[in-house]
Formats: sequence, C-alpha cells, structure tokens
Amino acid sequence: MQPRFVRLCEEERKAVSMTIDGACVEVLEGDTVLTALMMHRGFAGHSPFGDGRRAGFCMMGACQDCWVWTGEGDRLRACSSPIQDGMDIRTEAPKGLWPIPG
Repeated sequence: MQPRFVRLCEEERKAVSMTIDGACVEVLEGDTVLTALMMHRGFAGHSPFGDGRRAGFCMMGACQDCWVWTGEGDRLRACSSPIQDGMDIRTEAPKGLWPIPG
C-alpha cells in the first residue's frame, strides 16, 4: 500500500528506529506512532468489524480508529502516542496477549 503521509519539512530532527509488524523502519524523534504508520504502511490497523483497513480519523484520540498494540500486548492510540526509539508496534492484536483475560 502507498504511504498516506509524505514528509515535506522538519527533516533536521534525530532519526530513530522502530519496528512495525516486524519490519524495521526509520522515523524522526517527535513523530507520533500514527505518523510512522501512515508513512511506512499507509494504514493504522484493521477494522474489528471486518470492513477493511483503518487510518485514524480525528487525530486527537477520540474516534477509537487508530488503536495499535505494542509487542508486549499493550494497546495505545497511535495518533497521540509519541515514538520511542526501539518501539515495537503491531497493527493486529498479538495472539494470546489480547484481549487480556478477565
């Protein structure tokens, strides 16, 4: 899938590495997880209702459209979560870790 975001400026920030669905990508310090996903994957995740890929909608954490998981199984909103060097992001729930047994 083609990237949805293309960086036009602010290229002076420090480059950091992260993993998205097992692929190592380079992003810039200060980017959000959603920015990284849109630049490298073109989507944030898959709809839980089976109607396709999701890309985030509100960009402020209200619409629930950009939930992703860390490799450890934690959920986070991609639009409001800053990148951390070495971050491991999954666009699908890690098997056996989500949903958390209650």
